Amino acid sequence: MVAASRSGAAELAGRSGDAMINTEVDEDLIARFDATGGRGNPRYVETTVCWAKDERRARKTAHEIWPLVAVGGPLFTELAQPSHFEAAFEPLTEDMVAKKVVCGPDPERYVEAIRKAEKAGYTHFCMHQVGPEQERFIEFYEREVFPALGRGGAPRRKPTVKVAQPARRSPARARGGR
Repeated sequence: MVAASRSGAAELAGRSGDAMINTEVDEDLIARFDATGGRGNPRYVETTVCWAKDERRARKTAHEIWPLVAVGGPLFTELAQPSHFEAAFEPLTEDMVAKKVVCGPDPERYVEAIRKAEKAGYTHFCMHQVGPEQERFIEFYEREVFPALGRGGAPRRKPTVKVAQPARRSPARARGGR
């Protein structure tokens, strides 16, 4: 798999990779990937989202936690130090971030983002949920988004946590003996 955010990388992915991934829906990248040998191979896209009970909270969370989504052009790949990122994030507004991130509890906005990626030619989708609402985000997708996409199915199994049981002591050791 080759990451591609520019045409040259998409061409390299088509020639040399078995798949392409990028973080924005881009039909031109898909076309270049296909034209240089990638046709028929998987095409992945990561879409940043922020589910919360209300859009206002989601927008605020996205702005606080993941403003880098609104950093334009090649700047993101050129920043070398955390302080450089902080400086680049400073002028970014909540509105700027919200234009790049699907925010809030409306399932149609999430479905629309996936349909847009499908139409562009992507075959696999990663919905990158930012913020603390990870479990509720997954439940929201199971309850609202997957059925709207016609991708229902068996409910997700709840994760199981195996806790190591304390070693059993022999009755003699429990009394202090050997």
